[in-house]
Amino acid sequence: MPPEPTRPVILFLQRLLADRIGLVGVLLVGVLVLAAVFAPLLGWQNPYDLSQLDFLDGRLPPGSHSSTGMTFLLGSDDQGRDLFSAILFGLRTSLLVGVVSAVIALVIGAAAGLVSAYAGGRIDTLIMRIVDIQLSFPAILIALILLAILGQGVDKIILALVVTQWAYYARTIRASALVERRRAYVDAARCLALPPRKIVFSHILPNCLPPLIVVVTMRIAYAISLEATLSFLGIGLPVTQPSLGLLIANGFKYLMSGDYWISLFPGLALLLLIVGINLIGDTLRDLLNPRMHR
Repeated sequence: MPPEPTRPVILFLQRLLADRIGLVGVLLVGVLVLAAVFAPLLGWQNPYDLSQLDFLDGRLPPGSHSSTGMTFLLGSDDQGRDLFSAILFGLRTSLLVGVVSAVIALVIGAAAGLVSAYAGGRIDTLIMRIVDIQLSFPAILIALILLAILGQGVDKIILALVVTQWAYYARTIRASALVERRRAYVDAARCLALPPRKIVFSHILPNCLPPLIVVVTMRIAYAISLEATLSFLGIGLPVTQPSLGLLIANGFKYLMSGDYWISLFPGLALLLLIVGINLIGDTLRDLLNPRMHR
């Protein structure tokens, strides 16, 4: 008897585990995600609880002890926050904003791109002209304008990131859907008088997922970096909800005075997170490319 063919999921995991760079990215992001999930257990201080902060503990170097006898492993910021605990909770906020905004933008952009590709004609022209106008402006400029109008907050910055990102997904999935629309299985589905909604979302969409998975991975990293930039500029998240970008901004003014740790350690955490996600994205791009495995 011929050997049973390997399932696609198992084959994909085998290739992922064989790729050292991708494995490093997975391990790196996995450790950071677990640290963010279990932040209340790993950190001895809740940086969002102002009652736990003591200004007398501000700007203490790594290894110092707080007024309550606890150790600041990575030092403290100017408000007396334990940087280790703040980084863990900041990872939570940055991951939440990046993943949620990317998923919402994916849903909106994928729906727009599929409708544009399948409908064609004026509908396609209208949607793509909106996408072109959207992409003609820098994302940070659009986010700055929206946050200046809406104000600060997690929900506000998620909305701003969704508005700046959906067009990338729409253009990506439209390109793939235009190719899939000419396939024989689409013609067969039309001959069977299947409704357009079923053809688009049950047949075309699954075949457009590989490039979309790569794009969403990259856009998550971009959303996290954009949120950090906006928070660094002081218009992203409020001071009571520090993300990694805001933690970096808190210590930026103290760099010249020698208090390097306030910005250094949150910056390293942000760097590791973005690099890890980009490594995963590069690996997925290679693994999901059929030309690489012929």
